[in-house]
Amino acid sequence: MLGFLVRLLPFWIREPLIILVGTVFGVRILFMALVDGEGWVPAVIGAVFLLGAALRVRVVVHALRARRRRAPATEAELEPVTPAPVIPAPVTPAVRRPVEKKPNAFAQASFAIGLFAVIGGALWIEGKLPEDGTAATGASRPAACRLDEDEELPSAYRSTPGVVTGADLCRALNRTELPELLGTPAERSVYASGTDNTAPLTDRKVAQPEARVEFETYTVELSATYNKLTVAQYAKLTTYGDGRDARKLTVLGRPALLTSDHMMKIQFDLGSGEGASGPVEQGPLARTLTVAFDGKDRGGSYDLTVWSESGLLPDDSALVDIAEAVLPRITRGARGQD
Repeated sequence: MLGFLVRLLPFWIREPLIILVGTVFGVRILFMALVDGEGWVPAVIGAVFLLGAALRVRVVVHALRARRRRAPATEAELEPVTPAPVIPAPVTPAVRRPVEKKPNAFAQASFAIGLFAVIGGALWIEGKLPEDGTAATGASRPAACRLDEDEELPSAYRSTPGVVTGADLCRALNRTELPELLGTPAERSVYASGTDNTAPLTDRKVAQPEARVEFETYTVELSATYNKLTVAQYAKLTTYGDGRDARKLTVLGRPALLTSDHMMKIQFDLGSGEGASGPVEQGPLARTLTVAFDGKDRGGSYDLTVWSESGLLPDDSALVDIAEAVLPRITRGARGQD
């Protein structure tokens, strides 16, 4: 159907359109094959598109030549001419005009192919150029945040003044400099998400948005809990448990607390036969930096947690650096709250 519609177009519209489409598709597919490593099959397909566009260029060139050769007579030539008295003119020697050299169709087609190659090379070089200054640090563009846009916000978010969402936290956390702050500047985020949760055991009355960014080495989580628990009260609670790794400090002029705890590990059998469901197990050790919402510590806090499947953890200074870089950038607006 599309081919039939294309054939209905006039020649001088159809052919340039086919040349343009063939060039764009050919360059793009070649770019995917050469830069993204898609294999030799896309490279052949891209070359076929470019060859077809080059042949169409040759067809247009021949049509232009034929049109010049059979140019229509002008109106002055078609009007009747009144015969004039014949006056013998002096005979002048005929002057041989130099033979006009016709353009070489093969050369023009070769020029078109060369032009396509230049465009492809420009696109390839553009893909290698640094984006937003990230190439200087070895980091790549972070993965896009995955959000539950269709899910309605819990009522706790509408009744809490100044509350942010998981999208807001993910936008602040998922930054290009995050791998460098973690001490792994060559890595890039492979997954990022933001969720609008509520705190457990609160009957969905306490908003607790969360964001997660995953790398090959570390996973980073950022959450905000809008309860009345202060960091000072939380520090006292850690003394009743195993608080040997707890450390009080100040971050951005606010009370903060560093704690360690193990993540939970849950295994499910999805019918593949490769594993069996089991009880909740102890996961890898995680390090959490809890920072109060304000300097007066009037309740509520941000929790920045880092862990890895290997059990390795970055220095505590890395968590402080991440908090100082991320927390000031948390702004409302991802879901249009007013």
